[in-house]
Amino acid sequence: QVQLVESGGGLVQAGGSLRLSCTPSGSILRFNVMAWYRQAPGKQRELVAAMSLSMTTTYEDSVKGRFTISRDNAKNTVYLQMNSLKPEDTAVYYCHAKPIIGMITWGQGTEVTVSS
Repeated sequence: QVQLVESGGGLVQAGGSLRLSCTPSGSILRFNVMAWYRQAPGKQRELVAAMSLSMTTTYEDSVKGRFTISRDNAKNTVYLQMNSLKPEDTAVYYCHAKPIIGMITWGQGTEVTVSS
């Protein structure tokens, strides 16, 4: 059973920055896709950013130019750098991993709160 350990959430003022980290058990190279989703209160979970094994990235429109997903194979970690944060970015952020073989795994979630 793959586990994803997330960290980096917190409270930040609008315009500030946070960096989320996600470290899977086992090699990160096992996964076709690593992604970050978020779920705000009363809303559906949505894709924020994703990175394929070939390093192709995709972003939700509202975060383009502000958020960057990256991967450090040596540290076995995926990051989500979030800059110019807005109150509407407030949500629980979940790491998501789609392995080459096996079941999709979700992290436990890390809370991000952006105050105005």
